[in-house]
Amino acid sequence: MKSSLPKLSFKFTLPYDIIFLIIKSKGESNLNILFGKFKEVLYSVLPITTIVILLNFTISPLETNVFISFLIGALLIILGLTVLLSGIDIGITPFGNLIGSALTKYNKLWIVIISGLILGFFISIAEPDLHVLAGQVDIVTKGAIPKLTMVAVVSVGIAAMMTLGIVRILYNIKITIMLLIVYLFIFVISLFTTSDFLAIAFDASGATTGAMTTPFILAMSIGISALKKDSKSSEDDSFGLVGITSSGAIIAVILMSLFFRNGGMSGGEAVAKIAESDSIFLSFLDMLPTISGEVALALLPLIVIFVIFQIISFKLKTKSFFKIVKGFLYTFLGMVLFLVGVNAGFMNVASTVGHDLASMDNKAYVIIVGFVLGLVTILAEPAVYVLNEQVENVTSGSVKRKVILIALSAGVGVAVALSVLRVLVPGIKLWHYLLPGYILALILSFFTPDLFVGIAFDSGGVASGPMTATFILAFIQGAAQSIESANVLIDGFGMIAMVALAPLITLQILGLIYKAKTAKEGVNDNALNS
Repeated sequence: MKSSLPKLSFKFTLPYDIIFLIIKSKGESNLNILFGKFKEVLYSVLPITTIVILLNFTISPLETNVFISFLIGALLIILGLTVLLSGIDIGITPFGNLIGSALTKYNKLWIVIISGLILGFFISIAEPDLHVLAGQVDIVTKGAIPKLTMVAVVSVGIAAMMTLGIVRILYNIKITIMLLIVYLFIFVISLFTTSDFLAIAFDASGATTGAMTTPFILAMSIGISALKKDSKSSEDDSFGLVGITSSGAIIAVILMSLFFRNGGMSGGEAVAKIAESDSIFLSFLDMLPTISGEVALALLPLIVIFVIFQIISFKLKTKSFFKIVKGFLYTFLGMVLFLVGVNAGFMNVASTVGHDLASMDNKAYVIIVGFVLGLVTILAEPAVYVLNEQVENVTSGSVKRKVILIALSAGVGVAVALSVLRVLVPGIKLWHYLLPGYILALILSFFTPDLFVGIAFDSGGVASGPMTATFILAFIQGAAQSIESANVLIDGFGMIAMVALAPLITLQILGLIYKAKTAKEGVNDNALNS
């Protein structure tokens, strides 16, 4: 018996002009695109860089070679993210939109399932934030969980859940029902894992939805949902796929833990140390060949898939084809610069600062700095401003962007501070935060307009951006290394999960506020409810 998809209309209507993490570049020259991205990235990296400089000259002085390595790493990160985000806009995002539209045209369930599994796996393989986290896990576990194993396992989970998320869109399955089933399943299997794997699993969920994965999944989601006859359903279904997909990382890592139970793991010394070298630049150059090879292998399958679809489906004109190819080249160069900067200079300093502050007699310093890092990270994230504008437009100005920004920044600041507190206080476990947090988020999803539910669960990828997955993660691990009662493997992870959880609650509460305001004003809010 042949399995087919619901019949879809092929009238293309974008649900919104603004897609967070995607900034339009139509009609702009490459130079304008790069300059625009440079400003975004500069605003994102500069606050953390400024904090480190201030700490260096006050309470946490760094060795000269370490400090210079940090500045070089920050420069490479700025350049790398600028080129990477430009490449994503030019190549990855259009590719995702084309893929989403193409899959629905075949009207065959088996094609969607196979394509979803392949695309989900390889787009996750190419996610730079996941490579950073996997590298940390490899170091902290002393090789018990190799980097490539971690990346592959997480990518399998991402592929499976992304496919289920696409099927949900096509068959109009209510997002609250699917989220409830998925997280109930996660809670059940969490009972059979250990604290160390639980922290890594939830961190993997936040790290996976990064600069590469989130725009691609969003674009593909819009490419699929925009072809549906019901415009209302199209708008609602344009969001939520990222949130559902990211849960696959949690499930995959928890299931992986069953194979490591007998072998066990022991916590390492935290992140890699600054290389003892006469030349500061040598540590950067030494990493360049290895990272270049890893990035090339990660992107190659996506390029092959793009070429295959170009032949059988896309049939783009030469100019459009080579524009997307150029986007892939930008993406390659950007990822290499970013990962070299992160691994050779940036994260080492973050670990050192976290270690030094946590070693002080007054532990308030490390908590306050953690809160400020979370605060400025979300304030400086360009995607947050796009998300704020999106929500304000959807609610016709009833929920102001300033309110959203304050709520998000405060939520993420508190999340990082609570993560530091967990390192300092032995009795606090990660599940003490996550269990009530996710229960609250799931309960809110049944009372919040569906559109806000989708945006909220997608927004974890916005909050847990590159600076969270690199600097703040290493900062927490450095703090855990200095506390005698803390375990780097258990307490050094879990922070990304906390940061990703904050928007789930914050944005749904804002959705309830909007719902209450529209009801009070006598406005029909059926446009936001399924």
